[in-house]
Amino acid sequence: MTIQWFPGHMTRARRQIQEKLSLIDVVIELLDARLPLSSRNPMIDEILLNKPRLILLNKSDLADPAVTREWVDYFKREGHTAITADASTGQGVKDIPLKAKELIKEKIDRQISKGIRPRAVRALIVGIPNVGKSTLINRLAGRSIAATGDRPGVTKGQQWIKVGTEMELLDTPGILWPKFEDQNVGYRLAATGAIKEEILNVEDIAFFAIKYLCQYYWTQLQERFDLGERPEDLENPDGVVAVMEAIGRKRGCIVSGGRVDLEKASGIMLRELRAGKLGRFSMESPY
Repeated sequence: MTIQWFPGHMTRARRQIQEKLSLIDVVIELLDARLPLSSRNPMIDEILLNKPRLILLNKSDLADPAVTREWVDYFKREGHTAITADASTGQGVKDIPLKAKELIKEKIDRQISKGIRPRAVRALIVGIPNVGKSTLINRLAGRSIAATGDRPGVTKGQQWIKVGTEMELLDTPGILWPKFEDQNVGYRLAATGAIKEEILNVEDIAFFAIKYLCQYYWTQLQERFDLGERPEDLENPDGVVAVMEAIGRKRGCIVSGGRVDLEKASGIMLRELRAGKLGRFSMESPY
């Protein structure tokens, strides 16, 4: 299955971002801590040019903490400042204004040396759909000002939002890219909810996720659904199907003839995975 999703408003968002760059001091790039590279738009460097950037590994409460530490080190080696956060609970959010100021310290110092009072830092928030941009903005602003939802594509336009007296944020719609060169990127994004489910084959996505979890997080999957032994050959589709059928039976997804409704079981598994009910996991590592 080929996964693509590039609605028209995303094309407009890219153009609008480029038009506003001259007003921006620093960019806050939100990534999903469970899949930092797959949730990173490969066009972003081209779009943002050389603007100072703070990388925020959001939803870190859902990610494998050991792997997340590896990602923080990875981005540091790449020359970026990266911090972890969970916009839903507020963990790490209070550090963002300070880190943003640190990135433009030289600019602020120059203004002060000239007798100019530094204005509020103007930050652009970017990230793919459903990575938590609006939730982060509401947390920073201390009020519900940006629309949120548990589905991608909620934000449709740009808006400036004040964060106290020290920061102004420019919210933008999430931007995917026209074509996934690596289809595994599309599957990872779909598994974690970054792509509208209406355009997907839910069984394909769930089978991809099950195969990965069987390989790297079997104990968590086994305990959540009270499963038996892990399939010996994960390259054999029958093994993955057997796991999904076992999940379907545990969740009552039985149809006439005693068969398992794999589509229903797939939907249940993905919802529980996205909600963190399978425990903390990461879908890719920098090594």
